[in-house]
Amino acid sequence: MLFSESLKKNEQFRNVYGKGKSYADRNIVLYVWKNNTSKNRLGISCSKKVGNSVVRHRFARLVRESYRLHENIFNSGLDIVVVARACASDSNFHDIEKSLLYLAGCAHIIKNGEQTNIR
Repeated sequence: MLFSESLKKNEQFRNVYGKGKSYADRNIVLYVWKNNTSKNRLGISCSKKVGNSVVRHRFARLVRESYRLHENIFNSGLDIVVVARACASDSNFHDIEKSLLYLAGCAHIIKNGEQTNIR
């Protein structure tokens, strides 16, 4: 992730959950909060309800890659937390990518005039 860092501490996640705004669809829940810096920070949360460690890690890799591919269209200065829903274990890359971009559009965190190229 060229322009982003990771959320790692529990305190950072709780801050986004408590103060941020949430958007949801079938596969993921997206929490967004302004962090007053010049970089975005991405956090990924996936509970054991989704599946075993292989499934959870696959979900995290898919989210990270779909964010990386479209990182340049996101506004900067945001804390973004992506939470997996139980049906996310059955989703492929295109479903996760589509959900992430759709919810980013709902949250108005995509730069004006940018087009999303969903393959």
